[in-house]
Amino acid sequence: MIFSVLNVIFFLAFTVFAYFNLNDKDSWLWVSIYMIAAVLCLLNVFNIHYPVITLIMIFFYISYALLLFFSKNGVWDWLTKYKKESLVQSMQATKPYIEKTREFFGLLIISAALLMNYLIVN
Repeated sequence: MIFSVLNVIFFLAFTVFAYFNLNDKDSWLWVSIYMIAAVLCLLNVFNIHYPVITLIMIFFYISYALLLFFSKNGVWDWLTKYKKESLVQSMQATKPYIEKTREFFGLLIISAALLMNYLIVN
Protein backbone atom coordinates (compact mmCIF):
# COMPACT_ATOMS: atom_id res chain seq x y z
CA MET A 1 0.00 0.00 0.00
CA ILE A 2 2.71 2.49 0.99
CA PHE A 3 4.61 1.53 -2.16
CA SER A 4 1.63 2.53 -4.31
CA VAL A 5 1.10 5.77 -2.40
CA LEU A 6 4.76 6.72 -2.87
CA ASN A 7 4.53 5.98 -6.58
CA VAL A 8 1.42 8.12 -6.94
CA ILE A 9 3.25 10.95 -5.16
CA PHE A 10 6.27 10.49 -7.44
CA PHE A 11 4.01 10.39 -10.51
CA LEU A 12 2.29 13.63 -9.52
CA ALA A 13 5.55 15.37 -8.57
CA PHE A 14 7.36 14.37 -11.77
CA THR A 15 4.38 15.43 -13.87
CA VAL A 16 4.36 18.84 -12.18
CA PHE A 17 8.14 19.14 -12.69
CA ALA A 18 7.66 18.34 -16.39
CA TYR A 19 5.00 21.04 -16.59
CA PHE A 20 7.36 23.58 -15.00
CA ASN A 21 9.93 22.77 -17.69
CA LEU A 22 7.61 23.43 -20.63
CA ASN A 23 8.88 26.99 -21.07
CA ASP A 24 12.60 26.11 -21.02
CA LYS A 25 14.70 26.23 -24.16
CA ASP A 26 15.56 22.56 -23.60
CA SER A 27 12.01 21.53 -22.69
CA TRP A 28 12.11 18.55 -25.08
CA LEU A 29 14.82 17.01 -22.88
CA TRP A 30 13.49 17.83 -19.43
CA VAL A 31 9.84 17.12 -20.10
CA SER A 32 10.93 13.74 -21.49
CA ILE A 33 13.17 13.05 -18.49
CA TYR A 34 10.41 13.77 -15.99
CA MET A 35 7.58 12.14 -17.93
CA ILE A 36 9.44 8.87 -18.48
CA ALA A 37 10.05 8.67 -14.73
CA ALA A 38 6.42 9.64 -14.02
CA VAL A 39 5.06 6.93 -16.31
CA LEU A 40 7.37 4.27 -14.84
CA CYS A 41 6.17 5.21 -11.34
CA LEU A 42 2.53 5.15 -12.41
CA LEU A 43 2.93 1.74 -14.02
CA ASN A 44 4.25 0.40 -10.71
CA VAL A 45 0.99 1.44 -9.06
CA PHE A 46 -0.77 -1.01 -11.41
CA ASN A 47 1.85 -3.74 -10.86
CA ILE A 48 3.26 -3.28 -14.35
CA HIS A 49 7.03 -3.47 -14.16
CA TYR A 50 9.77 -2.96 -16.71
CA PRO A 51 12.96 -3.73 -14.80
CA VAL A 52 15.31 -3.49 -17.81
CA ILE A 53 13.88 -0.12 -18.88
CA THR A 54 14.04 1.07 -15.27
CA LEU A 55 17.72 0.12 -15.00
CA ILE A 56 18.53 1.77 -18.33
CA MET A 57 16.82 4.98 -17.20
CA ILE A 58 18.58 4.93 -13.81
CA PHE A 59 21.90 4.55 -15.63
CA PHE A 60 21.00 7.46 -17.96
CA TYR A 61 19.84 9.72 -15.11
CA ILE A 62 22.91 9.05 -12.95
CA SER A 63 25.25 9.46 -15.94
CA TYR A 64 23.65 12.78 -16.83
CA ALA A 65 23.81 13.86 -13.16
CA LEU A 66 27.56 13.12 -13.11
CA LEU A 67 27.98 15.13 -16.30
CA LEU A 68 26.20 18.09 -14.66
CA PHE A 69 28.25 17.67 -11.51
CA PHE A 70 31.61 17.97 -13.24
CA SER A 71 30.73 20.25 -16.17
CA LYS A 72 31.87 23.87 -16.40
CA ASN A 73 29.58 25.96 -14.17
CA GLY A 74 28.14 22.72 -12.81
CA VAL A 75 27.53 21.45 -9.32
CA TRP A 76 31.22 21.27 -8.42
CA ASP A 77 31.66 24.92 -9.36
CA TRP A 78 28.53 25.81 -7.38
CA LEU A 79 30.04 24.09 -4.34
CA THR A 80 33.54 25.52 -4.66
CA LYS A 81 33.66 28.67 -6.78
CA TYR A 82 30.25 30.14 -6.00
CA LYS A 83 30.16 29.16 -2.31
CA LYS A 84 26.80 27.33 -2.45
CA GLU A 85 24.78 30.35 -3.51
CA SER A 86 21.07 29.84 -2.80
CA LEU A 87 19.30 27.61 -5.33
CA VAL A 88 15.86 29.02 -4.56
CA GLN A 89 16.48 32.70 -5.20
CA SER A 90 14.31 32.76 -8.35
CA MET A 91 12.64 30.15 -10.50
CA GLN A 92 14.20 31.82 -13.56
CA ALA A 93 17.76 30.62 -13.14
CA THR A 94 19.90 33.12 -14.96
CA LYS A 95 23.12 31.62 -13.66
CA PRO A 96 24.16 28.34 -15.34
CA TYR A 97 25.57 26.82 -12.14
CA ILE A 98 22.20 27.29 -10.40
CA GLU A 99 20.33 25.70 -13.31
CA LYS A 100 22.74 22.77 -13.54
CA THR A 101 22.66 22.20 -9.78
CA ARG A 102 18.85 22.16 -9.73
CA GLU A 103 18.85 19.74 -12.65
CA PHE A 104 21.42 17.57 -10.85
CA PHE A 105 19.24 17.27 -7.76
CA GLY A 106 16.17 16.56 -9.91
CA LEU A 107 18.04 13.68 -11.54
CA LEU A 108 19.05 12.33 -8.13
CA ILE A 109 15.43 12.40 -6.94
CA ILE A 110 14.28 10.57 -10.07
CA SER A 111 17.09 8.02 -9.73
CA ALA A 112 16.20 7.37 -6.08
CA ALA A 113 12.52 6.85 -6.92
CA LEU A 114 13.28 4.46 -9.77
CA LEU A 115 15.92 2.60 -7.73
CA MET A 116 13.38 2.16 -4.92
CA ASN A 117 10.94 0.70 -7.43
CA TYR A 118 13.53 -1.59 -8.94
CA LEU A 119 14.72 -2.93 -5.57
CA ILE A 120 11.22 -3.49 -4.18
CA VAL A 121 9.91 -5.22 -7.30
CA ASN A 122 12.96 -7.41 -7.98
